[in-house]
Amino acid sequence: MAKESIKARQRKREHLVALYADRRAALKKEGDWVGLSKLPRNSSAVRLKNRCQLTGRPKGYISDFGICRNVFREMAVNGLIPGVTKASW
Repeated sequence: MAKESIKARQRKREHLVALYADRRAALKKEGDWVGLSKLPRNSSAVRLKNRCQLTGRPKGYISDFGICRNVFREMAVNGLIPGVTKASW
């Protein structure tokens, strides 16, 4: 479980990326690098980190589901993910 401050920082970055996406795209298209540098650093999509939406874990992230492998396994075993079953042979 990640610290709450780390998860809050990630949510703040996601919000800023969504807020400034159009402005950043327009400045990049114009080639206005000075104007681009005046925007907040956290508004760049490169600064986002793939994290589990439930626990905030940065490693073992499954992008199709947006959660880490540990949470994915628990949800699959409990039948919370449609179409996913535990393999047995």
